[in-house]
Amino acid sequence: MKLWQKLVTLVAFTIGMAGTAPGYAADAAKPEGAKEAPKDLVLKGDAKCTACHDEADSPQLLAIGKTRHGTRADERTPTCTKCHGESNSHADYKGKDKPPKPDVTFTKDSKNPAPQRNDACLTCHQGGKHINWQSSTHANRDVACSSCHTVHNGQDKVRDKKAQAEVCYACHKEQRAQMNRPTHHPVPEGKLACTSCHDVHNDNPKALIKSSTNDTCYTCHMEKRGPFVHNHQPVTEDCGICHQPHGTSIPNLLKQRAPFLCQQCHSNTLHPANIAFQPNANSAPSPGASVVGRACNNCHTNIHGSNSTQSGVGNHGAAGHFRR
Repeated sequence: MKLWQKLVTLVAFTIGMAGTAPGYAADAAKPEGAKEAPKDLVLKGDAKCTACHDEADSPQLLAIGKTRHGTRADERTPTCTKCHGESNSHADYKGKDKPPKPDVTFTKDSKNPAPQRNDACLTCHQGGKHINWQSSTHANRDVACSSCHTVHNGQDKVRDKKAQAEVCYACHKEQRAQMNRPTHHPVPEGKLACTSCHDVHNDNPKALIKSSTNDTCYTCHMEKRGPFVHNHQPVTEDCGICHQPHGTSIPNLLKQRAPFLCQQCHSNTLHPANIAFQPNANSAPSPGASVVGRACNNCHTNIHGSNSTQSGVGNHGAAGHFRR
């Protein structure tokens, strides 16, 4: 009886070991010093890259896990090789010197042409508001997506309203100087961004968010849209005739002070054509009302358009349309 119990116990123990430790025999068969297969760290299938580019080697690359490109639950999430190519010569390099670079790189010293780098992005980001990217000014000047966007960084500066302008200023240095002038849109203050007016992905000549300068301005300044009974022609044509939107040294973003700005068109009509109405031998010794204070705007305040029903005031004819 005792011998039978011992046999049953031995068989049960043997079966239990086989069921609870299936890898025991495999582990025993492994040669000493063998390494386990690398595991994914951030993205699905990234073990090929993160076997070397781990926390000790390139921790900044693993920050992609904090971005939308690192959302593993999203089936659209790309792998390392979808953007950088298979890069077998890079991954399998066993030499002591620096390995050859991946098939596609996105750094400033990349030797891959901009269209090839952009193809990695356009594989997913082709439609929607990016549909006209390939015919845009930036694309035609070999600007790559990675020139503005930082994919591996958890905070892409170009998508941050306060930090975005610095990315744009890297190329648009004239606009940087204009934004530092006394009168400017509140971009340096972080209340507006360059993309509040511009959409760099479209094929608009000025990369504006609307089809024209005026329509873009009207998104905020809708009171200037009209229609008015009497429209001021420069206003209906292009706001940029009088205004410099990035910044000037003159109030209201004007390109020049009145009356100099006004006399670019109204040089010898309605009023005497004295240069800026300054005193001369045939006039009073003091300057006229058209020079001091707000100059022409002292009388003509509704310069964007007027709903006045009067045909004129005194001898000024149609000038009365833009009075108070």
